[in-house]
Amino acid sequence: MTATIPVEEDLLPSEADVRSYEEHGWYLSKKLLTDAEVDVLAAASDAFYAGARTRRLGKRPSTLAYWEPSHGPVQRHNDYIHYESDTIGTILRKPVIGAVAARLARAAEIRLFQSTLIYKPPRPEEPTNLVPWHFDLHYWQTCTSDRMLTAFIPFHDCDEEMGTITMVDGSHRWTEIGGGDSTTRHFAHRDPAELDQLVRDNARHNGAEMRPVPMVIPKGHMSFHHCRTYHGSGANRSGRPRRAISLHLQDGENRYREYGLSDGTPVRYNHDHFVRRTPEGTPDYSDPDFCPVLWQSHR
Repeated sequence: MTATIPVEEDLLPSEADVRSYEEHGWYLSKKLLTDAEVDVLAAASDAFYAGARTRRLGKRPSTLAYWEPSHGPVQRHNDYIHYESDTIGTILRKPVIGAVAARLARAAEIRLFQSTLIYKPPRPEEPTNLVPWHFDLHYWQTCTSDRMLTAFIPFHDCDEEMGTITMVDGSHRWTEIGGGDSTTRHFAHRDPAELDQLVRDNARHNGAEMRPVPMVIPKGHMSFHHCRTYHGSGANRSGRPRRAISLHLQDGENRYREYGLSDGTPVRYNHDHFVRRTPEGTPDYSDPDFCPVLWQSHR
């Protein structure tokens, strides 16, 4: 459903904030969710881990991130949480989140693209807790847009001790090298050392300093980053789980495009297994069941 409820102007990024986002590739929001809303997210995620579902995905493509108890005390990732939990999905569709994204992307419309529930256990030695450097657009090469962005939404105050999300400042403006077929594979299926070398090679190629910026995020706030901003996260050394949702967002102009590897093998995104088809028979990235509109300009 299209958002028609106006939001408080003072919650939105200023023009100076937008210019800073365009320069640095990230933005720390004001308090967009109440403590009560964040607590609902946490409670609903507990219910989800215990087996509660509003509905279930009909397929399990091999690239789907979907933690189950049998996987053990690793870092948990569960895609399509907005689809499988209406309680969580309702909060993620809060109009102000879309309005902030729209202003940052200078877009007239923002649709939800994907969402992943994340649980990083307080186990510093656990290898899956370390998220290597990557940027999201590598996995979205079937998308036409380069204005997509991600909101990282922790369920609590989140800092370096908890292994918060960390941005490589300004990396979204780099000219990329080394972007071969392997970049379409999720970071969980690649060598972290290889990804670390890739970001360093790109920094060197661009004559840039590689400057990591940890996001220190108070409860109810969130960080936004550009789809080409390199980011990752470290170990959770806090003694308590780091819980969050990664909310991927698309501007209204984004569409599916065919994209192939160097040998002609077509790249498939998970949406291509789930969303409805356009009249031309291609995946529809505006399917309201999976990619609802969060915000449209009223002007």
